[in-house]
Amino acid sequence: QVRLVESGGGLVQAGGSLRLSCAASGRTFSSYPVGWFRQAPGKEREFVAAIRWSGGSTDYSGSVKGRFTISRDNAKSTVYLQMNSLEPGDAAVYYCAAREGLAMTRSSGGYSSWGQGTQVTVTS
Repeated sequence: QVRLVESGGGLVQAGGSLRLSCAASGRTFSSYPVGWFRQAPGKEREFVAAIRWSGGSTDYSGSVKGRFTISRDNAKSTVYLQMNSLEPGDAAVYYCAAREGLAMTRSSGGYSSWGQGTQVTVTS
């Protein structure tokens, strides 16, 4: 079983940046996709970005494309989410998740391992 731990959340002003980290341990997911999702109060969990551990293929939701960048460091078993030009609408708890298989998916149901989440607050 893989364990995922997010970090890097915090309070930032609109227009600012944060970098989230997702550290994996346990079972090796060297070829498995990892996704970032977020959930704001009263809203459903939504897809943000995903990356394959190998090959570097990425996918982004339309609302963050061009502002957020997902990357990975396989040697550190860590996936990052660089968030620039943050907006109040980006405020949420951010979760990373991993899934078996090769294909990325935007569906949260396709992921079997989840972290505990990290809070991102954006002030206007």
